[in-house]
Amino acid sequence: MSILKVENLIKDYGKIRALNGISFSVPAGSVFGILGPNGSGKTTLLGIVMSVLKATGGTYQLFGEVPTDDHRKKIGTLLETPNFYHYLSAVQNLKISAAIKGRGEDDIDRVLEVVNLTQRKNSPFSTFSLGMKQRLAIGAALLGNPDVLVFDEPTNGLDPVGIAEIRSLIKRLSQEGKTIIMASHLLD
Repeated sequence: MSILKVENLIKDYGKIRALNGISFSVPAGSVFGILGPNGSGKTTLLGIVMSVLKATGGTYQLFGEVPTDDHRKKIGTLLETPNFYHYLSAVQNLKISAAIKGRGEDDIDRVLEVVNLTQRKNSPFSTFSLGMKQRLAIGAALLGNPDVLVFDEPTNGLDPVGIAEIRSLIKRLSQEGKTIIMASHLLD
């Protein structure tokens, strides 16, 4: 089954064409990479798929159907920069994320274990390294244990150790059977 099918997707910002007839299909259980340099439309594409932006033309399907809010609730997302309250702890921030999603508050301890932040669960977000902030954002995406994950530049700004940690986490999630759609400008 195709998790995401994009056909001839177009996005214009005035006279600027950000997406020009993009088509692809993401099979269930895969790790699917959207690769391109900064400014090539990767974030725009993911924003359209997650209903943050409207396409100028073309179509897409989620789970073989015209997308609905219920389809999107089955997807964990990390788009752009993680947004958390700096003065709140990891647990407190994840409780807010769970409340917004309407799911996953009972999943917080498991998620913190998966992203290796259990030891820092009561630390303020402001004390986290960039890698820890990215891992917490992935943890928020994992709340409710979705089968599909969408990550936009999950290693952006990380040092080599942080990049290795995120790659390892993505591999582990894939081995658990999750479908992962990931945008990056890093070929490796």
